[in-house]
Amino acid sequence: MTYEYENLYHEKGYAVVCGVDEAGRGPLAGPVFAAAVILPEGLEEIGLNDSKKLSEKKREQLFDVIREKAVAWCVASADQNEIDEINILNATFLAMKRAVEGLGVKPDIALIDGNRKPNTGVKEETVIKGDAKCISIAAASVLAKVSRDRYMLELDRQYPEYEFAKHKGYPTRLHYEKIKEHGISPVHRLSFLKNLNEH
Repeated sequence: MTYEYENLYHEKGYAVVCGVDEAGRGPLAGPVFAAAVILPEGLEEIGLNDSKKLSEKKREQLFDVIREKAVAWCVASADQNEIDEINILNATFLAMKRAVEGLGVKPDIALIDGNRKPNTGVKEETVIKGDAKCISIAAASVLAKVSRDRYMLELDRQYPEYEFAKHKGYPTRLHYEKIKEHGISPVHRLSFLKNLNEH
């Protein structure tokens, strides 16, 4: 994966291009994370791909490489209470807005993975399957995913009975069994558990 996609926007006059992606929209527990990344122009191949296609070990390695090489980066989140209050889509947009606002350099345009614009306060373009096409979005995808996974390991230490380290909060059979056994924890998304008896 190369800087080719970003160059298209440089040619249109956008000097600073930022990629934005999220992690954790589907889980039953914990925050949704988002990252914004501005990579240097013409960054050489560093082994990036959509974070879902990379092994956990590779994502962990790339996490440090991206932060070292990026012009600017920021990871932000919206917690389970915000998700319950404003719904998961709006909470995802809120996390994305926080990530873009947290960058040390203001981007001229944000390339957003997906097909919806989150209203981050800068010019936006959506890129469907952007994490497989655009190196900045792929970098954001890795930062968001690794940050969220690490956070879920912290929750695992706080709430070992739910075994968050194994399922990272996603709706697996094990996770549903643990909720039924121990009840709903303070870090669960209540709006995702309305139909708990069906599982």
